[in-house]
Amino acid sequence: MFLRGKRKLKVDLGELKDESESLSSFLSSKLEADVTSMGNKLFVHSDVLSSSELKRLVNKFVYHHHLNHKYWVELEGDAVKINKFKHAEKKEKQKEGITPSTIKHGW
Repeated sequence: MFLRGKRKLKVDLGELKDESESLSSFLSSKLEADVTSMGNKLFVHSDVLSSSELKRLVNKFVYHHHLNHKYWVELEGDAVKINKFKHAEKKEKQKEGITPSTIKHGW
């Protein structure tokens, strides 16, 4: 009889490495699986967990910690990756000499 080893799913934290410990405890509480961390990566050892289910849980963590305005979660192969949004910095200068209208509308 062959013994099947557990799958090792990877979560790449990217720039969110400060949340590694809290994400690890969140995944451990939600899953019946071993979660280990190595640098800015987390490894989840499970037989039944799919990578799309892991992505859903990581996305849930990002949402509940109010990080979804800075970070987004994607699935690359079997790895879940947390990316940071690239904000386009637009500096708009108001035209000088033109003031906003102060006319009161009477309708």
